[in-house]
Amino acid sequence: MDRFRPRNRPVFSGFTNSEIVKMEKLLRESKGQPFTQDFYQKLAKSFNISSARAGKPVIKWTEIQSWFQTKLEDSPQVPENELVSPQGPQCNEGETDRDPSELVFEARSSKDGAWYDVETFLAHRFVSTGEAEVRIRFVGFGAEEDEWVNIKNSVRERSVPFENTECSKLKIGDPVLCFQERRDQAIYYDSHIVEIQRRMHDIRGCRCDILIRYDHDNSEERVHLRRLCHRP
Repeated sequence: MDRFRPRNRPVFSGFTNSEIVKMEKLLRESKGQPFTQDFYQKLAKSFNISSARAGKPVIKWTEIQSWFQTKLEDSPQVPENELVSPQGPQCNEGETDRDPSELVFEARSSKDGAWYDVETFLAHRFVSTGEAEVRIRFVGFGAEEDEWVNIKNSVRERSVPFENTECSKLKIGDPVLCFQERRDQAIYYDSHIVEIQRRMHDIRGCRCDILIRYDHDNSEERVHLRRLCHRP
């Protein structure tokens, strides 16, 4: 028995049309295989971050689980001709056609302008300008550090570190996320590449000397590739 399955819980009816289309597509592609709790949680995050859900109730992962469980119970066997994946629907702004189970996000704190991994999307709201905001809980921080951040400007998929062999792809002007190390802090800031001095790699990996300029204060610093991440 799936110990995460809710009992006697009504199926959530507040999904948008695009969310239902996405879930139906994932259900067909699963061919009846069970999903994990991690899948439901990450799918909920991907829905909650979508601009299409701004101003609507936050979806809980258990509500998505209930939807899938109900569909599986109502249709225990999927017809063979429906197992072929159809063309994916066009994504709305803020959505993605990637596997939601692989999606993780980062958000920019209004307190220091640095980017931190997102643990949970707690709520949505519209501000007086008409823009949407989401309340974030950051990984490794408690509720006292929760923040309201702008969805469009301060939330994105998590940046990915560069591999040692990717230095050849870097160009002057490229946007990157840089790990800034200081005596009193070590956090990630948006930056741009100003200069690249190509050097031979050694046993430690890439030794190229890269000059970056931080976006938040225009200060410059020379760094190695290991401190840089791809920005989405």
